[in-house]
Amino acid sequence: MATTTAQHDERMIQESAFRKILRRPEAGAAAGAIAVWVFFAIVAGDSGFLTLKGTATYLELSAELGILSLAVALLMIGGEFDLSVGSIIGAAGMTMAILSGEFGMNVWLSMLIALVLSLAIGFVNGYMVIKTKLPSFIITLGTLFIFRGATIGITRAITARTQIGKVDLAPGYALARTIFASDIPIGDAKFPISIIWWLVLAVLATFVLLRTSWGNWIFGAGGDPNASRNVGVPVDKLKIALFMTTAASAWLVAMIQGINFTGADVLRGEQREFFAIIAVVIGGTLLTGGYGSAIGAVLGALIFGMVKQGIVFAGVDADWFQVFLGAMLVVAVLVNNYIRKRAAEARK
Repeated sequence: MATTTAQHDERMIQESAFRKILRRPEAGAAAGAIAVWVFFAIVAGDSGFLTLKGTATYLELSAELGILSLAVALLMIGGEFDLSVGSIIGAAGMTMAILSGEFGMNVWLSMLIALVLSLAIGFVNGYMVIKTKLPSFIITLGTLFIFRGATIGITRAITARTQIGKVDLAPGYALARTIFASDIPIGDAKFPISIIWWLVLAVLATFVLLRTSWGNWIFGAGGDPNASRNVGVPVDKLKIALFMTTAASAWLVAMIQGINFTGADVLRGEQREFFAIIAVVIGGTLLTGGYGSAIGAVLGALIFGMVKQGIVFAGVDADWFQVFLGAMLVVAVLVNNYIRKRAAEARK
């Protein structure tokens, strides 16, 4: 009798652990990442997908999107959207490139000015959402076009071009390249330092969400903002700060790209806002807010990178990438809904 009870208790412990895993937002993304890797390992393993160089290529793609997705995940958990991050990448990159490449300003000073501009855009987005009470989707869709158009118009007015180079000739470039665009040799491959930025920021975002009062505020603001206000959470200031965080992440991506390519393009960052949202949703974050994780955003970006590079290794026309991406989004939403229903049933 005692043995039967012990076995029953052990089964309950194992079931409880399984249910706990199911309740994690990133559970579906983790399974999806494994499935995608296995698929391309089988289909494109002989073409270089499994090599260190192949791994470096899809991790590089994942890292830049992942940096953006982490901040977007925090904002979406907080119940808001930011469709302007792609245009901020273009604006920040061109600001740095024009000041350094055209006018010879120290790279670090031009980067600082670009950061201030980016944070100002983030503040404007958040302030307008709070004051107008309009959906952030509408506000940031408008600012997406405003700042992208302004970037194109101002750049052409100053330089008569839409692409700016020669950033590598400006003072301070060598140190900036070491920090933002250097490579880490591993075996016969070179892994870009952007991967380190991505992983460090992922740890930081996870810590903020799970171990700080700010994390509790973010979940509360996205789940029930009125209840959060009633218990003293500064919801308005928090959301403005989150919009400024997404702007800062866009700035970082712009600096990594601008330093790496020694220049900028007015259209650089185009569609990144949608890719970031897709990666975050694939990672298990709800569109309605209040539920998600930074780890899920990491996995969503990783899936993005593996698919985009995997179809190249598999010899599939890259034009089909968006088909894969759209299919992954639909599947991810279906899987996440299924997992949440199972988790809800487990609580009963």
